[in-house]
Amino acid sequence: MTTKNSWTKSFFLGLWTVLNVSRKAFFNIIFILIIVGIFAAMSGDDGKVMIPKDTALVLNVRGDIVIEKRNVDPFEAFMSEAFGQREENPEVLLRDLVFAIDQAKEDNRIKALVLDLHEMNNTGLDKLSQFSGAIERFKESGKPVYAIGDYFTQEQYYVASHADHVYMNPMGYMLLEGYGRYRMYFKSALEKLKASTYVFRVGTYKSAIEPYIRDDMSDAAKEANQEWLNALWMQYKTDVAAARGFDVNNFDDQVESFMAKFKAVDGSFAKYALEYGWIDAIKSREDIRDELIAIVGLDEKEVNFSGIDFDNYLDTVKGVPFPPIGNNNVGIVVAKGVILNGQQQPGDIGGDSTANLLRQARLDDSIKAVVMHVDSPGGSAFASEVIRQEIKNLRNAGKPVVAVMSTYAASGGYWISASTDEIWAAPSTITGSIGVFGMFMSWENSLSHIGIHTDGVGTTDFAGMGLTRELDPRIGNIIQYSVENTYDQFLTIVSEGRDIPKARVDEIAQGRVWIGSQAKELGLVDNLGYLDDAVKSAAQLANLETYDTKYVERELSPKEKFLRELFGQSAALVGKVSIAQSNSALVGLVKDVISRFDALAKLNDPKGTYAYCIMCEM
Repeated sequence: MTTKNSWTKSFFLGLWTVLNVSRKAFFNIIFILIIVGIFAAMSGDDGKVMIPKDTALVLNVRGDIVIEKRNVDPFEAFMSEAFGQREENPEVLLRDLVFAIDQAKEDNRIKALVLDLHEMNNTGLDKLSQFSGAIERFKESGKPVYAIGDYFTQEQYYVASHADHVYMNPMGYMLLEGYGRYRMYFKSALEKLKASTYVFRVGTYKSAIEPYIRDDMSDAAKEANQEWLNALWMQYKTDVAAARGFDVNNFDDQVESFMAKFKAVDGSFAKYALEYGWIDAIKSREDIRDELIAIVGLDEKEVNFSGIDFDNYLDTVKGVPFPPIGNNNVGIVVAKGVILNGQQQPGDIGGDSTANLLRQARLDDSIKAVVMHVDSPGGSAFASEVIRQEIKNLRNAGKPVVAVMSTYAASGGYWISASTDEIWAAPSTITGSIGVFGMFMSWENSLSHIGIHTDGVGTTDFAGMGLTRELDPRIGNIIQYSVENTYDQFLTIVSEGRDIPKARVDEIAQGRVWIGSQAKELGLVDNLGYLDDAVKSAAQLANLETYDTKYVERELSPKEKFLRELFGQSAALVGKVSIAQSNSALVGLVKDVISRFDALAKLNDPKGTYAYCIMCEM
């Protein structure tokens, strides 16, 4: 017995020693990397990449194109880089992309533009249009634009169609699937879990909560979604047809018409694309290299054409941003993401944090007008109203406020835009969805099934409400009445802000979604255009003949600046270790299901009332 106890004690002491040594070793490695980063930051070598005399700018866009990047913890980014893990959802700023292309147009060292888009993810049509607009401006220089791909997704092809030369690999692939909205529905699953779902809503077309109370899409939601999706698809087809110089009827919206053409080219996607004008030539990678080498020459290693990638070119030409000069500035406040209560990091809209930015612009004497750049499906009604009130304060202070809508500005995204002096939207902006809902679940039946029950007493009828008790129908009536009140408030805000009779607002509201061109006809937006158009309009409203733009952003603390610089320097010097990651389609599906409920759990309106358009998200 003594021997056994002694052996057990020795085992656990040994295990603790190993763990303790491992822990110390890990933190010692981190400490060493930090020291290395400090010396790297202090070294004289700034790591600048030199742009060759004759070269191509290779736009290897990786990730989502956004108007504001989400906040990324510098330490987490450092660790991912150090251990060779790819960023899960990388992002590229639209303004950086446009800036680089416009710079390259005037840069005598850049002789061609090469679009390598195979890692560009889903991006809203408004952003694709501005990306393509920059390419069209580049072409005015007389320099060629090449789009090269082993395959093209629908979004990638929209950009590629604007190139002078669109090439596809002989084994390439391209299939334009159009736009659709297909969601998972959980009613039967929740019933099997014995969950009780309570829904309160206003708006015939307010379908955000349908997945939790139905197993299919309602007829009203199908009708509304089909209309705006058709309009969006027609915009896509019109733009691509104009860029490629073929008829808008060249698209195959039906399987039968595509199959007939596909059989004629023996089932080759590349031959199909060439035969019907989608691409200019079928070329191997070596063929493309040879053609580009003839234009820009060989790189330093003499194995490929001379090229500089997007990130390196941007770092080289962007330099250190200078603050606006003078006292006539148009401030730009970005409102991107789901609208949540309180303080939020970039990538989400915080009722308090975004209102603080607007207040900062109001108190900045150098800012004479403000543009709010909105890209949001909505969220908390309370947080939306906090932001809208700050917009009213700006206007009361004599500073014009213009809203410009990006990919979407629906529900709460429209709420925060409605009281501005002017609203601009892209023709493809998804907006409207003026409706309100409240929803929560309780699990008393699930718990009862496994033998757990809730009981007790309280001093009022309201005491003890929670996830473990059935909702009193009388309290449900109170919540429904509150939701109806919030909807009425929403209608009033739109009516007063847009100068539309309230009854008419109710007709075009009801949670229904519209695209920008439709919204303009309905009076929900004033003009069609993009950020630059909104900035010019704001300057005119403020009677500014000359002006600069100034992004109003949260100031990083000295600590945050130090850590960002430190870990950015360190990661570049750390050896990388490959770590396998699962790409299982099943794992991805499970993650998607979980994310649907995570998105719901993330919402934090104090009254549980939301102006949110889940169906709008691209």
